[in-house]
Amino acid sequence: MRTPKIKALHNLIDWLNFKFDNLNMINKLLDTSPLDSNAWLSGFIEADGHFSVRTTTTSKYPRVECRFELTQSQKDHKLESKLLFMNNLAEFLLTSVKSIREDKPKPEYKVRTTSLKGNLVLENYLNRFPLFGSKYLDYKDWVKILDYFKQSQFNHKLNIDKIIEIKSCMNDKRTVFIWDHLNKFYNLD
Repeated sequence: MRTPKIKALHNLIDWLNFKFDNLNMINKLLDTSPLDSNAWLSGFIEADGHFSVRTTTTSKYPRVECRFELTQSQKDHKLESKLLFMNNLAEFLLTSVKSIREDKPKPEYKVRTTSLKGNLVLENYLNRFPLFGSKYLDYKDWVKILDYFKQSQFNHKLNIDKIIEIKSCMNDKRTVFIWDHLNKFYNLD
């Protein structure tokens, strides 16, 4: 576990060990291993990540952006800061943590990829530790759009219609759900 939730887990383990004489569970330390060493981030993305594509066609300077973002409250219910692991995530994705909603009762931290390099780091990670929920489908569409940026010259006029078509079926606009990727879900054979 990499978040302040580890303290609640430690409290539960201590309580269970006290309550049941035959238990001897051990509290593990906070996981500080590199983010790309296990599937923790994949599960975290499944819960709270968001793949998005921004298409601006009406302005003088049309624009397409492929990005990923993950937002968390700045503090948990015990007022423990989440900045440390959000900074680790930002560093991994070659970006930074932004404070948002500072004027609200529950301000948040946001990590957003802002470069092709950061997006490629995320793509490489998720190829090693894939998503398995419906977010996987959004990720695969996001990668289709990201592929346009990998080409040496992105041509807005040639690619925009296809990108808008892909984007129109992502996230809350998705109506088709194909679960074939679950055939590879922890095959135990």
